[in-house]
Amino acid sequence: MGKLLLLTLNEQEEKLIDKIVSAITDYVQIEPMKVAPAPVLSFPGLEIRQHQRRVLQNGEDVYLTRLEYNTLVLLASNPDIVLTRTQIFEAVWNMDSDSCQSSISTVICNLRKKIEPDSKNPTYIKTVLGVGYKFDVKNAGE
Repeated sequence: MGKLLLLTLNEQEEKLIDKIVSAITDYVQIEPMKVAPAPVLSFPGLEIRQHQRRVLQNGEDVYLTRLEYNTLVLLASNPDIVLTRTQIFEAVWNMDSDSCQSSISTVICNLRKKIEPDSKNPTYIKTVLGVGYKFDVKNAGE
C-alpha cells in the first residue's frame, strides 16, 4: 500500500502544484482518487459519524482530539482485530516510531474516559496484554 501525502496550500502554492501535476501527467498516467462516502460506525451506545467527524455516546456529542478521534475510528473500523501500539501509532500519527508506547497509552486512557461507561472496566477498547488494543464488538457498550 502506498503512502498518501496531504498538504494545505495557499492559492499561489496550489497553482504551482497544479502546474507540477500537469507536467507529471504528461509522463505518468495518474488516476483520480475517488472519495467514497464515509460510513457511520454504530455500536450499542456509541455512534461514529465519519462524514461529520462526530462521535455520539447515547445520543450526546463526545468531544475528542484529532488523535483520539483517529484512534477510535481506526480501532472501530477494524473490530475484533488486535492492533499493535506501533500499528496504531504509524496509522494515526502518520510516522514511524520506536518509542510510541506512552503516546498510545495516553490517548487510549483519555479515549476510555470519554467513551467508556466505566473507564476502569472498558467494554469498547480492550487491552491485549503485551500486544496492543482491539475494539470489542461482542461486549461493546455493555
